[in-house]
Amino acid sequence: MKSRLLLSSLGALALASASAYAHHSFSAEFDGNKPVRLVGKLTRVEWTNPHSYFYVDVTDAKGVVSNWGCEGAGPGALSRRGFKKGDLKVGDTLVVDGYRAKDGSHLIDARRVTLPDGRSIYGGTPGDGGPGDDGSVQGALPNTVKPTK
Repeated sequence: MKSRLLLSSLGALALASASAYAHHSFSAEFDGNKPVRLVGKLTRVEWTNPHSYFYVDVTDAKGVVSNWGCEGAGPGALSRRGFKKGDLKVGDTLVVDGYRAKDGSHLIDARRVTLPDGRSIYGGTPGDGGPGDDGSVQGALPNTVKPTK
């Protein structure tokens, strides 16, 4: 009985540790001095906690296509901004303004996402300390849609 309790406790601790590791501050993974704008076709959406991810195929000046990961806030924060999973459809062209990952990979923190209908949504995680973070769910980036409630 004690070993079962110990195993259960260790399993819960492992899951909690993985979740805490996945949620990070902006500066832990991204470089605020490396802004980037991506324009590309949406290939996949992961509407997950604590961060959502979507992926876009970006074609460079030489015609080479690279798939970029774009990290955003969790689904709840994005939904409160008027950004729903259904707003993203594979094949849509998106404009994503963000900041590159420190490790140089094809990953950015998506601070502003401009949807095909022209709406620009703040994609940052509240309280992450990155550009535009004022601790609120809406953020403080100029030219982004504020929720109407």
